[in-house]
Amino acid sequence: ADGIVAVSEGVRRDLVQHIGLSPHLVRVMPNPVVTPQLLELAGHDPGHAWFEPGEPPVILAAGRLTPQKGFQTLLHAFDRVRQRHPCRLVILGEGPQRDALEAMVQRLGIEGCCDLHGFTSNPVAYMRRARLFVLSSAWEGLPGVLIQAMACGTAVLSTDCPSGPREILDGGRLGTLVPVADPDALAQAMIRALQTPPDSAALIARAQDFSLDTVVRKHLGYLGLGPSRSSI
Repeated sequence: ADGIVAVSEGVRRDLVQHIGLSPHLVRVMPNPVVTPQLLELAGHDPGHAWFEPGEPPVILAAGRLTPQKGFQTLLHAFDRVRQRHPCRLVILGEGPQRDALEAMVQRLGIEGCCDLHGFTSNPVAYMRRARLFVLSSAWEGLPGVLIQAMACGTAVLSTDCPSGPREILDGGRLGTLVPVADPDALAQAMIRALQTPPDSAALIARAQDFSLDTVVRKHLGYLGLGPSRSSI
């Protein structure tokens, strides 16, 4: 190939280290996560009673119910959080771990404040209204859900998994990064985030680096068809 595009610096690094590609051959260009349609959908009502006025704050997560997403760690962390801070947890997504996660919810005794809500075609409507979005993954490429939540101005935090979250969150400036599979650290970060108002303007501004217009300009520049931005 004359050129290769990677969605994050972590993916670029993997391609160079494990395949032996020249660093000069691989360019980082993210997926176009933020679109006008996404921002329109964020204004819709999710139709979930937990988001009604006066209800406790909702912590949100989203992804396939698989080991990669670390939802077992998130459930253990949430169990610690809800004992100190009134809140609820909604997890959007389906997958092969549903039965195991439902059983864990029962064992922890959190069925009244944890909703494994399943698939939804409009997760950003939930993101806009959640108090906090949590990414608990063991690994990623470039987690689009984290960017989508930021585009809604919602507070975010994430595991410092390879790869993407550290790049997206500017090394932790825009959201706390915690070790993978560490429920205590995740719980502490969740409690701090629930107690601290987010800098929504900074989150939204960062998300625009992953907008359709920005990413299209980068690709056109890479192909020599227009100006490009040197970094994301």
